[in-house]
Amino acid sequence: MTLAENDAETSSQVIESAVYQSEPDVKIDLSELTDIHQSLSEPYDLSQDSIDQFSKDGYIKLKNVINPNALKLLRSKISSILLDVLGRTPGLAFRSDEMMWLQDDLVRRFVLSTRVAQIATKLLKVDAVRLYHDNALSKEPGCGRTPWHYDHHHFPIDSLNVCTAWIPLQPIPKEMGPLAFAAGMETYKLVNNLPFNKFDSSYDMQLGKIFSDNDVPIHDDAFELGEISFHHALSFHTAGANTTDESRMALATTYFEDGARLTPSQTMISGDFQKFMPGVEPGGIIDSDYNPICYSAAE
Repeated sequence: MTLAENDAETSSQVIESAVYQSEPDVKIDLSELTDIHQSLSEPYDLSQDSIDQFSKDGYIKLKNVINPNALKLLRSKISSILLDVLGRTPGLAFRSDEMMWLQDDLVRRFVLSTRVAQIATKLLKVDAVRLYHDNALSKEPGCGRTPWHYDHHHFPIDSLNVCTAWIPLQPIPKEMGPLAFAAGMETYKLVNNLPFNKFDSSYDMQLGKIFSDNDVPIHDDAFELGEISFHHALSFHTAGANTTDESRMALATTYFEDGARLTPSQTMISGDFQKFMPGVEPGGIIDSDYNPICYSAAE
């Protein structure tokens, strides 16, 4: 089962087969790229209330973090990248790609943004953060809901100071399936002993029932363009089906505290960690060229 579940019941209510809607690639001149880089380097005025909310709820949504026009250019660029990588295969309802920052100048400016990384650093209350990896996510029209999950399950990072910035590349109304969160930094403790099963939907169904039985608040509000969210690696999140006729695209960038180590042993869901941190040995400090420091309070 993929994270973007596409069960028959959900899909029959929307569009039978997702057809990839590519957009024209964009050509960006040097001055435009410089302006985008500058805007992504300016500090964000993060309030103490927002930091406290993140510590309490495990996530935060922040408005006006990134210029909407820059995000429109990024959407076109990522659409082109996904077309190059995946083609136009019909029926592929959830499209994704990783490590794009190594290949594309525009994507690199976003992924290595000190503005975004500074927010992550302050939310995690650490001195500096490194990049784990980027991830383009495109939920096509007709794609079903994303099951409940939390990222700590599959991050091979021996630290809890890990968070992900989720950056929508268009406004996301509820019918498009915005990222939704189970509030509470310690909500994971309710299901800590529940065995994870990546092969069917039983884990997702049990989580939903436990959250309901324990009155866990679920926040699934729409996203404005320029608004982004940050969620902790222990934060449970999901997303609804995309019942619109437009691709729901987002860029996710994950950060971890500088000095964190690779876990001593991996599991079946740790992912292809060698791809994201080449040369790092189990138990070793994660400091490969693919994991640059994106923000340091000391600089």
